[in-house]
Formats: sequence, structure tokens, C-alpha cells
Amino acid sequence: MRDFLNITHEFNGINESAEILKGNGTVHFTGLTGVQAAHISELVKQEIGADTHVIIVNDEQKAISMTNDMAFLGVNVAYYPAKDVIFYNVDMHGNEIMYKRLACISKYIECSEKNEPITIITTIDACLDMLIPLEKYKKSIKNISKDDEIDTDKLAAELVQMGYERCGMVNEAGQFAIRGGIIDIFDVTSDTPVRMELWGDSVDSIRTFNAESQKSISEIDKLRIFPATDMLFSDDEIQEAAGYILSDIAVRLDELGDNNKKKDSETYERCNRLRALSAIVESNSVNPKFISYYEKNISYLLDYFDENTLISLVEPMLLSERFEELNTEYTSSMESRYAEGYCLEQQTHGLKNISEMYKSLEKRKCGIFTSFDSKIHDIKTDCTVSIRAISAENYNNAFDLLLKELKSYQKRNYRICLVTSSTARKERLIKELSDNEVRAYNATNDDALVPGTVAVMLGGLSEGFEYPENKFVCISENDIFKEKKRKKHKRKHIDITELDIVPGDYVVHENHGIGVYKGIERIKTDNIYKDYVKIEYAGNSAIYVLATQADVLQKYANADTDRKPTVNKLGSVAWSNAKKRASESAEKIAEDLVEIYAKRMQLKGYRFGPDDEWQKEFEELFPYEETDDQLSAVEDIKTDMESDRIMDRLICGDVGFGKTEVAMRAAFKAVNDGKQVAFLAPTTILARQQYLSFVNRFATFPVKIAHMSGFCTTAENRATAKEVAAGNVDIVIGTHRILSKDMAFKNLGLLIIDEEQRFGVAHKEKLKKLKANVDVLALSATPIPRTLNMSLVGIRDMSTLEEPPVDRMPIQTFVTEYNMQIVKEAITREVARGGQVYYVNNRVQGIESVTKELEEMMPDVTFAYAHGQMDKRQLERVMLSFIDGEIDVLVSTTIVETGMDIANVNTIIIEDADKFGLSQLYQLRGRVGRSGRSSYSFLLYKRDKVVTEVALKRLNALRELTDFGSGYKIAMKDLEIRGAGNLLGKTQHGFISSVGFEMYTKLINNAVAKLKGEPVEENEYETLIDLNVDAYVPNDYITRETQKLEIYKRISNITSYEDVTDMLDELNDRYGAVPKETINLLNIAYIKALAHKNFITEIRGGKKNGKWTTAAYFYKDASPEFIEGVKAFCEKAGGSFVFLDGEEKCLMWSYPIAKISNSGEYLELIANVLVKLGE
Repeated sequence: MRDFLNITHEFNGINESAEILKGNGTVHFTGLTGVQAAHISELVKQEIGADTHVIIVNDEQKAISMTNDMAFLGVNVAYYPAKDVIFYNVDMHGNEIMYKRLACISKYIECSEKNEPITIITTIDACLDMLIPLEKYKKSIKNISKDDEIDTDKLAAELVQMGYERCGMVNEAGQFAIRGGIIDIFDVTSDTPVRMELWGDSVDSIRTFNAESQKSISEIDKLRIFPATDMLFSDDEIQEAAGYILSDIAVRLDELGDNNKKKDSETYERCNRLRALSAIVESNSVNPKFISYYEKNISYLLDYFDENTLISLVEPMLLSERFEELNTEYTSSMESRYAEGYCLEQQTHGLKNISEMYKSLEKRKCGIFTSFDSKIHDIKTDCTVSIRAISAENYNNAFDLLLKELKSYQKRNYRICLVTSSTARKERLIKELSDNEVRAYNATNDDALVPGTVAVMLGGLSEGFEYPENKFVCISENDIFKEKKRKKHKRKHIDITELDIVPGDYVVHENHGIGVYKGIERIKTDNIYKDYVKIEYAGNSAIYVLATQADVLQKYANADTDRKPTVNKLGSVAWSNAKKRASESAEKIAEDLVEIYAKRMQLKGYRFGPDDEWQKEFEELFPYEETDDQLSAVEDIKTDMESDRIMDRLICGDVGFGKTEVAMRAAFKAVNDGKQVAFLAPTTILARQQYLSFVNRFATFPVKIAHMSGFCTTAENRATAKEVAAGNVDIVIGTHRILSKDMAFKNLGLLIIDEEQRFGVAHKEKLKKLKANVDVLALSATPIPRTLNMSLVGIRDMSTLEEPPVDRMPIQTFVTEYNMQIVKEAITREVARGGQVYYVNNRVQGIESVTKELEEMMPDVTFAYAHGQMDKRQLERVMLSFIDGEIDVLVSTTIVETGMDIANVNTIIIEDADKFGLSQLYQLRGRVGRSGRSSYSFLLYKRDKVVTEVALKRLNALRELTDFGSGYKIAMKDLEIRGAGNLLGKTQHGFISSVGFEMYTKLINNAVAKLKGEPVEENEYETLIDLNVDAYVPNDYITRETQKLEIYKRISNITSYEDVTDMLDELNDRYGAVPKETINLLNIAYIKALAHKNFITEIRGGKKNGKWTTAAYFYKDASPEFIEGVKAFCEKAGGSFVFLDGEEKCLMWSYPIAKISNSGEYLELIANVLVKLGE
């Protein structure tokens, strides 16, 4: 509320202290913690007229919490995160942290230029690492406006120098693409990319566009491009630094005795590592580990701000403690790395001493904020101001106590603000307060606080506070109820429908089978150019498919990605037999599915009532922002539950996509309507986790939740069963124990099954009895392919959660050569902060020895190992001990890939990461980053083994994976394929392998539709279009073959004129003015769609004997009625139209060349004829 920032005059001492600060003095403010310190420091900033305010705290969680608090208070605020100074120097790292830092710097520069106030909140860690001077950023910013002249080659070079990556299509921050006169740029400080269109060399238009659909959003007048890297160096600076680095390497090699021919193996390894550094330098690439060599004028964060900036230090004692921790860790790490040849001596001095930072503040405006009046070492203060502030009382859900306090505040004429993040709760609070004689009103950010009245407002505040002397109190939702996590902005959905096909990939042709894609070739015939897709088959044979018919091709996909498929031979019966067998298998699946569907439709179920206020409040209390998929799934479930049809819905989505929250909302709806809920989990560990999650989520509501599994005693399980039978338990969560004979529900209304595919046949028979008349909601962590999802809609209702998980804090991913020092540092750091670690070693035989080696190196850390070949009970005991925090590090195989969600595990170390598939790495990486802490993922490889081409490709894939969204696209596609086996069953694996995944799901599609009595595209005849007009995509229009093939495939799927216009708009938007040859291509695709609807198998045409002639040949089994209609059309049209009614029925017509000026008009006339034929 803006009123918070207008009460400076009410605090004694602030006016006097302002004068000292204006004279570049230091003032110590005592009695303040957390949000109070942030609030008062902002008031001080306003009083002294400082445009910029920097607040420094000791850890990132406080910084993020304070940033959110400041935003609520109406402050223009930005958070500057710290990079990891210890692990930042590895081979590869993610860019997310760097982009956030750049966005903060960009915002600061922009505010400075406009003389707008800004507050930057950061940590002590971020103030001590080396930076380039601010001027380098300012000089590198590029501003482009409409009508500016652009040299595309020069711009491309500048963007690369600024850290941008050139690519074919822009879909992530830090990328740019140039396609003729179209330039796409995704600025790292922006949420959306921008597209510039040139007219000659002049900027004709600038518009934002959607990175997923590639379609434009809105016009803008100018574009500001901020550097995409924090390493901005000229070629001269890089070359000069390289000389110094190579010189220091030579000196160090000499010190180590590299010239000694009898050096031991350890010295040999150290020297090899130093030579590897030489290779990095000689490649002329800029590596942040050498910043002290590149940059002569090293800066630190506080150097970026001018003398008029207010610097606020919150709890300097904690800042110093954090520095000591960081410095000890950094010094130890660098000394070890230097000794082992991982770095040079100059690189070990990358951290500024905090005493130097304090000294630099002596002649600056500095505020010290502490909770107690204690002496501040290393900082000389000019005066001390004591402010009486009290943290708000924790009411612990005691509403009566809150009412009592509010009435007391009202009697004393306090200004009272009550903050809640829930609209429903806000309305409920106002009503309940008013009903209990407490004056309350619905306040907005712009409302003034009225003394003696409670202003209830929407927002987020970490904690409340009170200024007794000023009669001012603010109470947050966290003070009244339990601690609530901040809502997070959802990630943009990543489209995974397209998968690139490159030459050498296996493809499936619907009629000829599996072949090898060789690329697109342009062939000239009768002076007409057309593009063809070349597919090579066994026996050195090949076919050329018109690019306009690319819809008959699919990329071959199978779960066993390491096994190459058998390439078919043209003309052989192998493909037709494989397709026949797969078709029969698909029909059997379809029969089973339709039978289930028919039975379900005959039964009637309980009709739940509509949502009430309790349901709305429960949903409002969800501490994160829902994804669109979650909201859609919840809506689907409610529609099912409120109908009299028995629900049988499957919720599909990967770990962390929000399935449990969706299930909880369904469970609450059932309980709220007087029904019981059973939640079935496949393992005791998962059952326990879900029980704890439900208890926590339902804590503020009168819902009784019970737990039944092997972790409960027999007596406890029997007692729970009696309570369930008596109706005293609302939700029971357990393993197959809840399927036992002694279980009887008084009023079961909803059954939730977690990982249904993991239950055996016997359990499924019991499930069938249990769920005969109740709504069923199944949850699956297997992502369901869209093609398969479409085929099953209506058979078993599905809701898919495809949006990626929300990282509560960024997962910092590092890819580096394996070395025990990094392993030790990563584990020690995590355990020191009270966290736990996954250490993935995917070799069962050596896992015990690896664990012992780690124990010997770190005796103070508790280790245990787990793998799939262990005794089930022993494995469960280990996992349970890890969940309970008794084990610090779990050394395991990939069984953790689909394991538990443990918020305390925030570091994962993966050995031999280059040997894993992307999907596995994505799954493993997803094990961490599920709490409010920073998380670390270390992908380690053995440098001496990375020599093959395959290994290099895998490392490139890992490089992509360091940025969350990029590797995810590929990983999810891989998971789609693998997930099919879980849904369809193991017996289908062979059929999928023989024909490819897409073909198999297409066969299921047709079989299901046929059994349901829906029209099926049988493909009894193909339609060929052979028109002698130039129809292709020019190489200079779309230069990348993968994009061109994607466009060809989409063009071949055109079915209506609307599709044509949509495609034209998109092409014009993405690539510029559409060439006439490509327009012809679109029109031919439209003609093909119209022709197929009119039973036409082939259309031939072109210029002949001074005329544009056309011949359309009809399918031999076309209905007599349709043929009669064609004859009638021919008679009515007369003139140049002739119908040949022989064994091969054909409609022919022609136009004089003089009447048609170009091929486009000719194609338009053909389309008009076909439209009339179909009327």
C-alpha cells in the first residue's frame, strides 16, 4: 500500500539521520528485522532524495523474500542474484542466473537514464565477485528504431560479440536469427522476442512475437538490446590476455617439473590439466574463469552505483559470518585446484575481502540496520537511531485471539492493515470481522489507511510488523495462519509437437515402410522446378516423394533408441506384413478400450454439487500460481463429478507438474459433499509421502486423514479400518492394504490411484470391485503422447499436464570433467547447510566401493547406497532413512529417477553423465529444486574418454540441457516414446518397433474410430497433383533444411482455404514476403485437399498447345450419384469442359493462355472448379 511510504515524518530521528547521510555519513538504525528494516530503509532513501537504493543481506532466501515485500509496499525493486563463485569456473554452466543478473543491471541502467528511483536487493556473495566495468554494458547496449538503416552482416557480428547465439529459429532468450529481410532477436532482459522486418536496408516494422507459435503479437516503435553475456571483451583484449595466460601456464608447468621425463603419474595428470587450460585459451573463446586476465579494470557490484546511492547493510554481523564461510570454502577450494593443476595462481584471488568492501563505504551514504543496539566492527558510524518496531504476533490459526487484538488496536485508534493473498479469504475475513463487530473494509493499494478501521487488502507480505509509537500495525496472512510460500510465475509452455528430421534419420513412408531420409532435392522437369524428399531403402534403391506430399512421412520413433530399425526393401512384402500385424494388434487394443467405455456409459454415479465457498478457499490457499493445464484438468474433473456419469479420468504429467494438487482439489470436493476418499499408492514410501502432503495441505480444514501401509502396525491398521467403516475418516491413504477384505467404506465417493500401471493383475481385480460405482481418478507420471491422447479421448478421459515444473529456485547446472575435489566441495556445501545429496552411480557392481571411498574422504558425512537389486525391505528402509534425514548422501543407481520428492535434497551429482540419454538426465535433474533453496546439478564426465563422435554429440546435448527449456524439448519427446509402453503394455513393444510409434498410434486411431462408428480415413486411394507450375520453397527464402521440411509437412496437411491464409500469414510474418513459387505450393496443397474430397485420384495440367489444360481422374469406386453430379456440372459449364465416361472416368477442361496471365490465376481457377464440384 502506497500509504506505507508516506509516513517518514512520523519517526523520530529519521530527519536528523537524513542530514548525516546526505553528507555521505553512516547511520546505525537499531530495533529492526526483516521487512521492518526494508520498510524503514526505503523511507530513509526517500527522505535523502536518493534515486538508487542497494540493500545487502546475508542469504538469497532473505533477499527474495525482501524483494517480494518491497514490491508489495509499492517500491520499484529488482533482485540481483549471486553466481556461484566456486563452481562457476567449470566447463559449462546454465545461463539462468546470469540472465537474471543482466536483467537487474539493465533495469538499473534504464532507471538511471530516466532518473527513476530503483531499489536493488542482493546478497553479500554477489558483492564480492569480479565484474566487468558498468561502462562496458552501457557501450554495448544497442537501440534500434523504425526507419533506422541496418547492415545485417554488421549487426550479426555485433550480436555475437554481445553474447547472442545465431540459430535458425529463435525460441529462447539469448538467440537471434536472420532470414533475408527478417531479423528475430530474443533479448535476455525481455519476456518476449522481437521481429524486425527490413525494406531494403531500412527497418520497416518492429513487432513482438510468440516464441512457441512464431506468430507476431504487437507492433512496437523501438528495440533495446542488452548484452547476453557478462564477458564483454574485444578481440585485442582476448588476444592480450591469452598471451599472459599461456605465459603463466608455462611457468607453472616448469614449477611442476613438466620437463622431468621421470615424473610420477600425479604430476603427469596435473601437467595434462594445465595443458587442457592452454587448449581453452588457444580456441579464442572467452571463458569466465579467466576474467582477471581479460579485464584490467576489475569492478565489484557496489562500484556500479554513484555517490548518491544509499547502501543499506542488514545485520552486518551476519554478513561477516557469511563472508567467513564463503571465504573459507573458496580459499580451500582454490588452493586445492591450484595444487592439482586445475587453475593458475592469479585465478585463486577472485573474491573481494569484506573489510575492503566496508572500507569503500566510508565516504558513501550507508545505513546499518540491526535488531539490537550492538557494536558494529569494521564500520565507523556517525550516529545511532533507535526505532521501536515489533514483529506481528503469530496467531496460529486462533481467530478469537486475532479478533481480540484487532479490537484492542481499534480502541487505541491504530491504523491497521491486514494482508492476504487469497481473494476468497479476503472476502471471508471482511465478513467475519464485520460479523464480530470489527470495522473492516476492502482496501486497494491506493487507499489511505483510516485510523480505527481494518484495511483488508490483497497482496503478499512475508511477515507483519507494528510501530507502537506511530500507532501503525500491519498483519500478514502468515501471522494469522501458517507460513505460506510465494506464488511463482508459471513458465511458458514449451511446444514439443515438432521434432527435427535431419539427413540420416530413419523415416516411415505409409506405403513403402522404413527408409533413410537423405534430404530435399530440387528437380527440373519440362522447365518446371519442384522439390522432392529423397528416401533411401535397402538394396541401394530410393524413392523421391513430392515435398507437397510429405504428410505420408513420419520420423521413425521407438522406445529402444539405441537399436537401429530394419530398413525395408522396395517392393517386398515385409512392410505390408508388419503393417498388417500391427493393425491387428491395434484393433485388439481398440476392442478392449471400447468395451470398457461401453460398460462405463451404462452405469450411473453420484452427482456432486457445485463448488461452494469452502472449495474456493481451499483452492485459493494453493501457494503457487496454477498452470493452465492444471486449471483445465481441475475443470474437467469437476465437470465429471458434477454429472451422473461415473468418472474414470487419467491425469498424466511428469514429476512436479502438479498432479497431486489436482487430486487434492478433487478429494476436497468429495469430502465437502459428505463422501469418503481412498488414495491408493503402489509403495509404502509413496503412500507415506502422499499422506504427509495431504495432512499439510488440509491442515486448516476439519478433514480427518488416515494412513494405512506396512509402516503402520497391524493394530493401527485394524483401528483405522474400523474408523473408515464407521465413517469417521474422510480420506484414507495407503498401499494395497486398503484393498484388504476387512476394509469397508461407509460412503466411498472417490478413488484416487497413484501410478496405476504399477499395480499387479490381482490388485487390479480388487480395484474393479472397489471402483464399480465410485468416481475414479488415476495419476500417471508417464507423459502421454499427443497422438495417442487424441486416439483415446472418449474411451478413457484424459487430462494432460504438459507445462514444465516451476523451479522454486533456479537449478544451477554444471557440466564438467570428473574430479574428486568438486565432488567433495559439492557434498560438503550441501550438508553444511543442512541439506541432502543424490549421488548417481549407475553401476551396481561398484556402488558399494564408491560409497566407501566417499565415506573415507568425508568421515563426518553419513552415506548409504541403494539399487534395484537390493532386498525390497532393505531398500525401503534405506529410502525411509533418507527421507527422514538420517542419511546425508544417497549413492544410488537411476532408481531415484522415479523416486520420492524430497524438498531437502537440493544437490545431485551424476557420474558419467555423457552415457545417459537426455530424458534420463532431465528426470534425474528434476529430483532436486523442489524447495525454496538454490539447487545444484553436477553432470560429470571423464575427459579422456570423450573422444568419439557419439560422445561429443552427447556433450553438446548436455550443453543444451544446462538451460532448462532447451534440453527439455528433446527429453520430453524421448519420454513420449518411452511412455507409450507403459500405457499400451509390454506386448505392444514389438509392433511399435516394426512400424514406428506414429504409425502404430495412427492404426489405433482408425481402429477406435471404426468401432465407435465414426468416419475413418481408410486411404483407399491417394490423390496425386501433377501440375506444370513452379511450386517450391526457394533456398534463399528458408535456408535451413529442417525448417523447410517442417513447412513442407505442414503445407501438405492443408485441408481448407483458411489453412492457406493462416499459412500465408505465418510465412509472411516469419520469413518475409512469400515468393510466388511458395504461394503456388500452398494453392496446390489446397487443390489436393479439394480433389480428395471429390473422389479424384489424380490431376494433371499445365500449358499445352497454347492453352492451360487440366485433367481430373476419378476413383474407380466413386458413387454413381457423385459421377452423375459431375456430368451435370459439365453440361452446365459447357464450352471447354468435357467428361470422358469410359473405364477411366475423367473430367477435362482448358483455357486460352491469353485469358490467364500467370500460374497463380490458373491454380485459383482449378480450385474454383473443385469447390463447385463439391457443392
